[in-house]
Amino acid sequence: MRWEDPQIRVVPVAGVSYRPQALEHPSFDPGRKLALLPEPDNPHDRNAVAIFNEERTLQLGYVPAAVAPELAGDEQAVSLWRVDGGLRVLIAPGNAWIGTPRFARQDHQATSGTEH
Repeated sequence: MRWEDPQIRVVPVAGVSYRPQALEHPSFDPGRKLALLPEPDNPHDRNAVAIFNEERTLQLGYVPAAVAPELAGDEQAVSLWRVDGGLRVLIAPGNAWIGTPRFARQDHQATSGTEH
């Protein structure tokens, strides 16, 4: 896959301003896998897709409303970078290989004392 592939999206997380404390949580650090959870019973938008940390214990926000209906439901997501009080997320097909960025591996090694 290439960055130009229409199946690959880099999107801002919508609704972060409602959960500012979640944004600083380490589970949303760059390079961390995230969970995309469809919310078909959401009273405001039946196409809503929530963005949670990988453990699904902390919600940060939502996939933007303009993008959510285009998702097939098997996508994977990874935190890319924090910007202006928000977060940018990579959304890719579920079968795409996504490696860990070098800087994220180095940060993890430094804090955990492990090597990959």
